Amino acid sequence: MSKVYPQLKLENQLCFPFYACARKIVNLYTPHLKPLGLTYTQYLVMMVMWEDNHTTIKRICERLHLDSGTITPLIQKLVKRGLLEKCNNPEDERITCVNITESGIQLQEKAKSIPMKVGSCISLSQEEAEMLYKTMYKILGR
Repeated sequence: MSKVYPQLKLENQLCFPFYACARKIVNLYTPHLKPLGLTYTQYLVMMVMWEDNHTTIKRICERLHLDSGTITPLIQKLVKRGLLEKCNNPEDERITCVNITESGIQLQEKAKSIPMKVGSCISLSQEEAEMLYKTMYKILGR
């Protein structure tokens, strides 16, 4: 029989409830995003674009805490769907810019009720949600 180390018990891992909650929340989004043809990560990219309209791949990566190897294929799929368009920065061609298209802007109207629908499935008070939000961003280093 193996030894039981308290630091290796699942119930003692701070990361596990974050992981399990993240999966549960993404699953709550899925039925709302499917009719829009978006995955959860594509939805995150679109939320950045709805705020910024014009940005760079590097900035999207920073905002979403993801690397360019993850973001670039997502953007390519959103470009193929006509929701975004890519362009090079005329001052530095190594920088890839991303613009939202009219179709991308119209998609925002269809998505605007999703946060409220998903939020209604999570049983936290406003104060608990705010405290959790602050704590998670503290962990992320903001």
